[in-house]
Amino acid sequence: MDRPPHDPDAPSEPASPRRGIDADWLQWIAEQRLRNCSAESMVQTMTATGLPAEACRMAIGAVEADPIFVAARRHQQLHAKLASVAGNLQRLWELDPAYTTVERIREPSREAFVERYVRGCRPVVLEGIADDWPAMRRWQPDALARRFGHLEVEVQAERHADRQYERNKLAHRRTVRLAEFIDRVLHGGPSNDSYLTANNEILRQPGFAPLLEDIGTLPALCDRSRLGDSASFWLGPAGTVTPLHHDTLMLFHTQIVGSKRWRFVSPLHTPRLYNHFEYYSPIDLSAPDYARYPDAEGVPVLEVVAGPGDTVFLPLAWWHEVTALEVSVSFSYSNLDVPNRYAYANASISNW
Repeated sequence: MDRPPHDPDAPSEPASPRRGIDADWLQWIAEQRLRNCSAESMVQTMTATGLPAEACRMAIGAVEADPIFVAARRHQQLHAKLASVAGNLQRLWELDPAYTTVERIREPSREAFVERYVRGCRPVVLEGIADDWPAMRRWQPDALARRFGHLEVEVQAERHADRQYERNKLAHRRTVRLAEFIDRVLHGGPSNDSYLTANNEILRQPGFAPLLEDIGTLPALCDRSRLGDSASFWLGPAGTVTPLHHDTLMLFHTQIVGSKRWRFVSPLHTPRLYNHFEYYSPIDLSAPDYARYPDAEGVPVLEVVAGPGDTVFLPLAWWHEVTALEVSVSFSYSNLDVPNRYAYANASISNW
């Protein structure tokens, strides 16, 4: 239990009888009790900072008796019920012996794909979709540098020094010529420090329009006429990581050059993933800290490696963490012809 951060603008409690127990501490007390931490363990944490034990006990008792806290407990019960419903549905999903396997399929019918993977909400890898794509030949990094190297692109840079680089992505925007960036990718070795991601929007720039001409056959349930407005381009070295998060829609992600490891967690496990900021989870699936995030322990993780020509289908709301295993070029698109706009309550959550 970490002590609360101090907010200099928060109103302070009277000095007596709860001496030193200000608004930050009162909020901390409420949060710890809602996590079912014992009162005595909380007193130990508080007295370690110099607060009087009796004042701590009085503050804890006052919080528990506060009608606002009582109301919070009731809403917590509703949340727990919803989480249990999601957990029970997840148990049914996991009865499938192949649950933890990300399937690979080739040339499914539209009807079968929609039934099992869209409505069935399962990730899958499609093989053969990109067999006729000129991009498979023309998007090698050296070829891209020759064709578009003079154009400027927006990349995320200086990510190593910021553990929250994805949350703070706007602060990491840098503009460089594509040729310069590709040279860095090809000769800089594995790194997560710099990445050209979907946020660059280069496919909406006239100079990069020819890239869309290099895309051939699309999955059967895609609307070709909307490709230009729904596609994204990715390029980076081995070692780039997109941390655990969920998207707000469904999409396909085709690997052109190199390979990426995808790790998936069911959306029904959202209550266990500490989603306290927008669409992100702080859990690193490569090195999970269960001491800090105990609810995440035991959550099944599905894993698959997508290589050149593979197309990953990302179903609705599935959590995913993506790591480039080699120099990587890929293309994602969300122009499905089934409903693909969904609302998320409190989507901009950021007050934790």
